[in-house]
Amino acid sequence: MRGWAGRLFLIALVLNVTLNGLRMARSHLLEWPGPNPAPVTLVVPQGSTAEVARVLREAGLVRHPLLFRLALWLEPDGPLHAGELAFPAHASLETVLGILRHGKPVEHHVTIPEGLTVAEVAALLERAPALAGPASPLPPEGTLLPATYAYLWGTPRQTLLARAAAAQQKALEEAWKNRAPGLPLASPREAVILASIVERETAKPEERPLIAAVYLNRLRQGMRLDADPTVAYALSEGQGRLGRPLTRSDLAAPSPFNTYRNSGLPPAPIGNPGLAAILAVLHPAPSDALYFVADGKGGHVFARTLEEHDRNVARYRAQKRSAAGAAGGDGREEGR
Repeated sequence: MRGWAGRLFLIALVLNVTLNGLRMARSHLLEWPGPNPAPVTLVVPQGSTAEVARVLREAGLVRHPLLFRLALWLEPDGPLHAGELAFPAHASLETVLGILRHGKPVEHHVTIPEGLTVAEVAALLERAPALAGPASPLPPEGTLLPATYAYLWGTPRQTLLARAAAAQQKALEEAWKNRAPGLPLASPREAVILASIVERETAKPEERPLIAAVYLNRLRQGMRLDADPTVAYALSEGQGRLGRPLTRSDLAAPSPFNTYRNSGLPPAPIGNPGLAAILAVLHPAPSDALYFVADGKGGHVFARTLEEHDRNVARYRAQKRSAAGAAGGDGREEGR
C-alpha cells in the first residue's frame, strides 16, 4: 500500500512539474517581447494561417512562422481578421494575436480643401495613401463637399468621391431650404455656382457674405459679374488656376465662363465651394455695395458707386506703387 502511495505521489509530482513547465513555456512563448524594435503598421492579407504567419515574419513581428502557429494552437480564441493593423514596438505573440482578432483597422484621413476643382480633387486623391482604384470618371464640377474624410486601407477612390458628393447634396438641400428670402437665384445649383466664385474671391471668412452681397446685387441689376476667377477657370481649361496674374487680353477671352463678356452666372461652378461659402450666398450681408477692390492687406474695400470704387482703386494703385516702386504687370488691380 505504501509502495502504491509512493508511486502515485511520484507520478503526481512529475505531472505537476511537467504542467508547471508547460505553463512557463506557454507564458514565455506568448508574453515574451517581440522582435520588432518600433511600431509596425501592416496590411494583413485574407488568407491561410501560413500566409499570415509569413507576412508577420517578413514584417519582423514574429521570430519564426512556426512559433506563431504554435501560439494560435495554444490560444484558439476566434478567427483572424484581415486589414491594415497597427502593432506596438516589441509586441508579444499574445498582443499580436489580440490585435489580429480584435484590433481596429488603421484609420486614414484625407482633407478636400475649399475651392478645389474636381480635377484638383482627383489629383489629391491619387496622392492619398491607402486608397485604391482610379479617381476617374470625374463627377460634375461643384458636386463635392470640401471636408476631412476618414477611410480604411483599400477604400476605392470612387467610393470616397461618392461620399463627398452625398455629403454636399445633403448639406445643400438643408441650406437651400433655410435660405434668405428674395435671392435672385432660381435653384440650389445656381447657389453653388455663385458660391464657387465667392470661395475663390477671398481668403477671409468674414468677407464671404459681403462678396456674395456684391454679386447678388449685380445679378438683381442685370450687371455683369466681372469675376476674375471665372476667367482663370476658362483659361485653365477647368484646372482652376493659371499660375500667373490675369492680363487685360485674358478678360476678352471667348468663353461661356468669362463673366466679363457674358451676363449672369457662368454655366457651371468653377470649383467645389465649402459649406461656409454656400451659406454666405444664401445669407448675404445686408449691403448695397456693387464693387470691391483689394486693400493690399489680404482683404477688400467695398463701394456702392462707381465713383467711390474708382477712388478705392486709385488708393490701391498708390499703395502698390509705394510698396513696389512701380505698378507691375499690366496694372490689374483685382477690382470689381
